[in-house]
Amino acid sequence: MAEKKFSVTLKEIIDEFHLETIHLPMDASKLLVIETEINRPGLQLSGFYEYFNKERIQIVGKAEFAYLATMEENVRREHLEMLFAQHVPCIIITRELPYFPEMIELAQQYEIPLLRCKDSTSSFMSALIAYLNLHLAPRITRHGVLIEVYGEGMLILGESGVGKSETAVELIKRGHRLVADDAVEIRKVSNISLVGSSPENIRHFLELRGIGIVNARRLFGMGAVKVTEKIDMIVELEPWDSEKVYDRMGVDSEYTSILGVKVPCSTIPVKPGRNLAVILEVAAMNNRQKKMGYNAAQELLDNLGLEMEHKDTIKKWDIY
Repeated sequence: MAEKKFSVTLKEIIDEFHLETIHLPMDASKLLVIETEINRPGLQLSGFYEYFNKERIQIVGKAEFAYLATMEENVRREHLEMLFAQHVPCIIITRELPYFPEMIELAQQYEIPLLRCKDSTSSFMSALIAYLNLHLAPRITRHGVLIEVYGEGMLILGESGVGKSETAVELIKRGHRLVADDAVEIRKVSNISLVGSSPENIRHFLELRGIGIVNARRLFGMGAVKVTEKIDMIVELEPWDSEKVYDRMGVDSEYTSILGVKVPCSTIPVKPGRNLAVILEVAAMNNRQKKMGYNAAQELLDNLGLEMEHKDTIKKWDIY
């Protein structure tokens, strides 16, 4: 199945980076950007258009401006026209550099947005790439709870009624922060990172059976919630099955592949008398220790002079 494309409006980019509008052919909220990569058209201004992606935002910095300034006016117009004729999403001039009169004429002729910013080229490009990677990232939505525990983004999964929201409330009471309840929107912001958030219309709301809907932000304060959080681990809650053998050592590692990114995961059995909030706190701290290179189970085996084969198990989620 073809990968779904997401978009961000040019107006959102203008508002986010406080860009100056030199020319805007139409309402910026109707102009869409769909490409996460951006381009400095140095080669294109010299006439090379092989492998050129016209869906990328074009950045004109000090080097491009200096190169254009060396050309005669008619030659410069010819080279700029080749760029504008590609119908790129927009052209952004950095460092508040002056623009050539022919740039305005060509922007009007080809209906290309022409913008300008105060920042240096490198800093603006890095900020814009990070912004586009977040807002145009591949994403899926899953039923669960996302909460930050000791700085670790923990995605809690499980069947409806297993106690995910109740556990989240207990964790919030213990000083941790809620990101999303019920629906977690997961975005792949890089090849190794996933970021979770809540749909805006249900953000910070929790459903507790027997009580109803509560607003965690208003009930527990601003310090009890976050808008987004990196997903560092997954915990799946399931009713205790006396016939099932649960991992008691933690030597083997289990991962879930989400959008092609491996995330450590654990299965926690639920039964009366177990303090899930404390168990999840320990799970978060243990996950952090493992990331820092320490595995308690492996140290115990070493102390006992035992060797055990280490296995990695990966479960995959469908992307689309």
